[in-house]
Amino acid sequence: MAASLGYTNVKGFVDGFPAWKKAGLPVAVAPQHILSEIAQGMSFVLIDLRPKASAEKEHIPGAVNLPLENLKKAKKLFPKHKNAPIFLYDENDERALSAINIIKAWGYTNVAYIPGGIEAWKKAGGKVEKGKLLSKINYIPKPRPGTFAVEDFKKLIKSPTLPDNYFILDVREVNEVQEGKLPHAVNIPLGELEKRLNELPKDKTILIHCTTGVRAEMAYNILKRAGFKAYYLNANVIFENGKYKIEAKD
Repeated sequence: MAASLGYTNVKGFVDGFPAWKKAGLPVAVAPQHILSEIAQGMSFVLIDLRPKASAEKEHIPGAVNLPLENLKKAKKLFPKHKNAPIFLYDENDERALSAINIIKAWGYTNVAYIPGGIEAWKKAGGKVEKGKLLSKINYIPKPRPGTFAVEDFKKLIKSPTLPDNYFILDVREVNEVQEGKLPHAVNIPLGELEKRLNELPKDKTILIHCTTGVRAEMAYNILKRAGFKAYYLNANVIFENGKYKIEAKD
């Protein structure tokens, strides 16, 4: 499924993005993902790390120019929301990785770079502009289509019994479920979902979760096409020592 969205060299990481980020590993974002975010009207921060002259020759629409050399002095320009999606690009990926480390040190948790920079963006069909770039970051968070409020979800799973009008679907792999499971949840791995739709109730609201929200969103789209009333949890769900923790994202 990830490959169909334009990602290449797709590999599984069993513990998901929470563990990947916890390990301090850099996150790459495909241009197709950003194009999808734009099409959905989602909010994010886009930073062009190149020198001003290069950036003004051509840049991605909506980008703010903060050359890497000046980045350390630009902390006050960044949004107060530490989980804001921040996408970076440069002509040199190593410079982008350096910028990620700087921004993550400020406490931002959702920072990624575009491998290949603006050339990869153009190759993916993205438009470019010439002239001056934006000088200020203006980030206003928006809920993603189909998401269910994290706090409301927490209340549901903490209740002794789940209200009759809800059904909680866990789309993680079986080996992940062995590490821990949310109260009231029923597990159907994402890869099996389309073949097992008959196991889901048509008369209930289905709330979907995984470990990061990525697979849950894929499952949401499957159920939506199949006519189910569904929402998904865009959050990090972490299991440790028999306990769970749910952390909101955007």
